[in-house]
Amino acid sequence: MTTYAHGVDEVTDADFAAEVLGADRPVLVKFTAERCGPCRQLRPVLGSLAAEEAERLRIVEIDGDRNPATTLRYGVLATPTLMVFRAGEPVTSLVGARPERRLMEELAEVLA
Repeated sequence: MTTYAHGVDEVTDADFAAEVLGADRPVLVKFTAERCGPCRQLRPVLGSLAAEEAERLRIVEIDGDRNPATTLRYGVLATPTLMVFRAGEPVTSLVGARPERRLMEELAEVLA
């Protein structure tokens, strides 16, 4: 697993089950791709959120081009897709970049 400078870990098909499905707290997964401009715009937002919400939420990203099995398993058709997993199950899914305040509003129920 790689940790980026912005504080978000990268997961792969190989470690997705252990890092996301087996986590002890909710995990927000950003399905991303190198060619995706909105994905790059979302990176500092998620880095800030990862620092602020570290106790309640883990944030990771997975590159869909390099990890097609997980991307297909969860039916991800667009990047960025943000999916929150709790107790090994997806509980919410959001498509597209958004500012941190809006993202926190949309995640409030999941983090409650």
